[in-house]
Amino acid sequence: MKTKYLDNVKKYVESPNETAIEAIVGHLGLALDSHDGSLVASQDSNEVATIKTSYCSKPLDLTPKQTEQAFEAVCKKMDGDHAKCRVTCYYLLAQESDSMDRILA
Repeated sequence: MKTKYLDNVKKYVESPNETAIEAIVGHLGLALDSHDGSLVASQDSNEVATIKTSYCSKPLDLTPKQTEQAFEAVCKKMDGDHAKCRVTCYYLLAQESDSMDRILA
């Protein structure tokens, strides 16, 4: 696992699950190769919709209500971070929604 992702998650989580981070990095794959792909534009409605559909409702299996609650909480946590790391955002979404086990399955 790339240390930069672990270090970024540690900005928000004292002792993150490294296996979960590795699973998220694997899930994101090539998207992380580009600078833009490695970041989340939380103000872009198209990107937010994609995250909610392709990550929250599929791998995390969240309802629309759970998705909204988790996404809102994560955006609040990451509010001061102008360049939101995609891996960190996805990790926090799983954590906030108590869905970490679904990443590790």
